[in-house]
Amino acid sequence: MNTDQIILFVILLFTMGMFLWGRWRHDMVALGALLVCVLAGLVPSAEAFSGFGHPAVITVACVLVLSQGLQSTGAVDALAQRVLPSQGGTMTSIAALIGLGALLSAFMNNVGAMALLMPIGVQLARRHDLPPGRVLMPLSFGTILGGMTTLIGTPPNLIVSAFREEAGMPSFGMFDYSPVGLAVAALGVVFIAAVGWRLVPKRIPEDAGSFDTGKYLTEARIARDSKAAGMQLIEVENALADADAQVIGMVRNDFRISAPNARRIMKPGDILVIEADPEALPKVLSGLGLELQKEPGDSEENKADKEADGDTSADAKKSSANSESDTESSPRETELRELVVMPASDLIGRSAEEIQLRARFGLNLLAISHRGRRSIRRLRTTRIQAGDLLLLQGAPGALSGFASASNCVPLAPRSLDLPDRGEALSAVGIMAVAIAGAAFGLLPAAIAFAGGVLAYMALKLLPLRKVYEAVDWPVIVLLGALIPVAGAMESTGAADLIARSLQQSIGQSEPVVTLVLILILSMTLSDFMNNAATAAVMCPIAISAAAQLGVNADTFLMAVAIGASCAFLTPIGHQNNTLILGPGGFRFGDYWKLGLPMEILVIVTGIPMLLWIWPL
Repeated sequence: MNTDQIILFVILLFTMGMFLWGRWRHDMVALGALLVCVLAGLVPSAEAFSGFGHPAVITVACVLVLSQGLQSTGAVDALAQRVLPSQGGTMTSIAALIGLGALLSAFMNNVGAMALLMPIGVQLARRHDLPPGRVLMPLSFGTILGGMTTLIGTPPNLIVSAFREEAGMPSFGMFDYSPVGLAVAALGVVFIAAVGWRLVPKRIPEDAGSFDTGKYLTEARIARDSKAAGMQLIEVENALADADAQVIGMVRNDFRISAPNARRIMKPGDILVIEADPEALPKVLSGLGLELQKEPGDSEENKADKEADGDTSADAKKSSANSESDTESSPRETELRELVVMPASDLIGRSAEEIQLRARFGLNLLAISHRGRRSIRRLRTTRIQAGDLLLLQGAPGALSGFASASNCVPLAPRSLDLPDRGEALSAVGIMAVAIAGAAFGLLPAAIAFAGGVLAYMALKLLPLRKVYEAVDWPVIVLLGALIPVAGAMESTGAADLIARSLQQSIGQSEPVVTLVLILILSMTLSDFMNNAATAAVMCPIAISAAAQLGVNADTFLMAVAIGASCAFLTPIGHQNNTLILGPGGFRFGDYWKLGLPMEILVIVTGIPMLLWIWPL
């Protein structure tokens, strides 16, 4: 082992440790590893960012944009409306749902497919009186399985194809993954629908499918001699913060304000809608001299207060109603909505206070559920995590706008409609042409899908800003940074060294055992680190192992593709598993109960299929 190999192994071990730790995002870790490799002389500085122009990276970005087009034009909703049964037993409904998820994931981003179908999964769980997790985990696994069936189904497939091309062989075609991938996916879907969903732990989130807020909401009236009279709302909220309470609305002059301006001056007769733990309620009321509002509407004293302050005039009411900084609505115009935080959301690591939910969006955060545990404690300063379930209050338009802007998924059942039939057909047609162009070898995959994106833009199927928002930039940075690092594994001989060590430990004459080990190692790494990173690390090792054994490298590369796609044991191995943490009420150790049988099924099915379709 030479000096360069030792340095590279140290960098790789540290990088994998950072991936497992999860403190920093994967793209930050990968970029740091690349820069350290450049400084150590393992990657030439002129080639440091060559990975960002790699065809695999370009293809991933383009497929993400095309997937967004299929979603936004309503094409996927229309398909779901026709495929999913409105009636049927539990097994039939789950089979149809995860089968559709697998089908969509073969041709679009599987996180996008999961986000589209997750509200339907929650609705299905309620219809069959099941814990939501018993539908959501099968759906997550189904979308993961579907991704392994085509070249564009998941980033690891594109990375494996790119390494094959760099090894001097033609890149894999669009459907080269299908024989093995379809066999594994089909058996997996059948197993999950017939037996697997019953293995999912029966977790019932504390919110029991919907947050219960009634016992936390209290209306308190500001009396004439109240300490709160004359204070700004922000001062009232700061006083309430000590009792873990918050103002989520107010009523003045018969106008309900769902997100009052923090600088609004409190007046006698105002009614504050306060969310607080029942045990803290006496402290909340006594500290500010507030009175419980026992009856809806104004009391005689309230009216007297208003008259004394001159608030009953039409001008005062008009001024109150037209305040630009407040979001005012009737109870019918304000609703509660549950949103799931996507893994790529910009809310992650931030609090409601930092996001300025009320000032920017006119929304109130009522509760956060993390892994099924609800809390209203210190909501304004609680850091939001991927997979958290947020309960927000506000106008429907504001809630929808916030969900779209912050990359969150609403869990309320959505209407499956087709906004524009022509646009939907155009989006499907462009996607089909791009797939056909790549499948029949008419164009390289990157060129075919880039042409599809250009057609989307020319036909305005996506607003131009949405084209760039659709790209998952952390994934792009991850891929662009790791491709040169993986190249250093080959140039320094580190991949050959690892391959020789594997062979010495299992014997030179056992290529099948080596194949099984490659598959298991890929699955294990993918359970704890990003699947694209797993593929980038394992491909050089697989190619070196095949070369030293004198066997077909395609078999080993396909094993990496299958293994890197099968992250079933943990919530951190795949974004879809993270996405269901909150809605399913899952714990970290819940995934292996269905995930372990799934990985055994993958090995038992995948190895014979690999040896048959891609013989050694």
